[in-house]
Amino acid sequence: MNELTPVLAGIVALVVGLALGYITRQSVAKKQEGTAEARSNKILAEAKEKAHAVVQDARDKSVQLLEEAKKEEQEQKKHVVALEESLLKKDETLGVRESELKKEKQSLEKQTETLKKTEEEVDALKHKRMEELERVSSLSAEKAKEELFSVIEKEFEGELYNRMEKMEQYGKDELDRKAKESIAIAMQRYGASQASEGTTTTVSLPSDDIKGRIIGKEGRNIKALERLTGVELIIDDTPEAIVISGFDPVRRHVAKLSLEKLISDGRIQPARIEEAVLKAKEEVSDKIREAGEAAMYDAGIVGIDPKLIWLLGRLRYRTSFGQNVLMHSLEVCHLAGALAAELGADIVTAKKGGLFHDIGKAIDHEVEGSHVEIGRNLLKKFGVADEVIKAMQSHHEEYPYETLEARVVQAADAISAARPGARKDTLEEYVRRLSELEDLALKFEGVEKSYAIQAGREIRVFVTPETIDDFGAKKLARDIANRIQEELRYPGDIKVVVIRETRIVEYAR
Repeated sequence: MNELTPVLAGIVALVVGLALGYITRQSVAKKQEGTAEARSNKILAEAKEKAHAVVQDARDKSVQLLEEAKKEEQEQKKHVVALEESLLKKDETLGVRESELKKEKQSLEKQTETLKKTEEEVDALKHKRMEELERVSSLSAEKAKEELFSVIEKEFEGELYNRMEKMEQYGKDELDRKAKESIAIAMQRYGASQASEGTTTTVSLPSDDIKGRIIGKEGRNIKALERLTGVELIIDDTPEAIVISGFDPVRRHVAKLSLEKLISDGRIQPARIEEAVLKAKEEVSDKIREAGEAAMYDAGIVGIDPKLIWLLGRLRYRTSFGQNVLMHSLEVCHLAGALAAELGADIVTAKKGGLFHDIGKAIDHEVEGSHVEIGRNLLKKFGVADEVIKAMQSHHEEYPYETLEARVVQAADAISAARPGARKDTLEEYVRRLSELEDLALKFEGVEKSYAIQAGREIRVFVTPETIDDFGAKKLARDIANRIQEELRYPGDIKVVVIRETRIVEYAR
């Protein structure tokens, strides 16, 4: 019994512990259940508040949108009303303008009717006058016209024939007008100064005593110098000067440099002369190269063989009718470029053709053939393009014109060579022709002054109004034109303009 008591006590204690644990667990569970329910109620309340706020915000926005829509509708209504008012005003204006146009139309119709009546009256008067003239002259209008034309044809038969011949050329002249305008533009864009060069060069001396040393014993020095340079030295009474004469500018320049070196050194003897001439030739060769390079730079052309450039520089010491050939070639280059730009041709090809068109003159005294043929061979030798050769080979019409650039180069060459003062005989011929033209007009009675302008293409004749009337001025213009055709030689046409004016001057005092 005593042994079961602790066991029973343990069992009782265990049962009591379990009972207390169950009661405690139920109490805790009830507490937790109350806490979750309170939390869910809180979340639900917050959700209801947010939903109420969203609904209220939506209501406010809808009210605002509705108000804005009403305002926009009111503005649209106002705009439509303004447009309707503007259209009504325009309609009224158009109505007024239409009525004015109707009135103007009616006025013009009345004026037209008045003019028709006036024309009918004028025609009736003309017819009546013609009938009266026929009655007085005993000739019909057709017969009188035939007799008048017959007399005019007999009197002006020769002039009419000449006029008809010139009218045949009118079409060609009209086609050439654009070309002349292009040439004029090119000439204005480039105008180089011209200076004619002679065949002699003067060397200044420090004193006349040195002339004897230059001549040398029995003329040894001067003969050696002339033999080595190929020129003639003229030593005369001209104080402190020696003249070098020769047609080759290169030789003259070599002789000049040689003389200057000998005079500066003071030792003048055949051996020293040979040394001086050799150095002078080297210097001239360098100057030739520099002249060729300067010409290429001025022309804006690159990619040319240096040997060809050196030959181009030789033209600096070559003249044609007193015109420096290198300056002439450079001028033709620029003129050809300007003309090519006006006519739509290849500018680079035209400029190269103009620059090298006279390149054959650099060695034409050493090689047989014309300078054109020599130039063609030189350009082919140094690999110049065929288009450039075609452009330069026709400037003297030795070859046919194969390209537009060929005609451009020929025109540029003619312009450069024909400039007054460019060549020795051109200016004199130019002035003589203008003088003859003016003098011929002054021979007629009643002519007060005459001026030849446009390079002799036009002559303006001023007459005294007291001596020559309007009909006489017409007759004078025809007579002057006929006299020019009979007595003068000229290219193209010459326009004769007779000016008759009366000036009345008073002074207010």
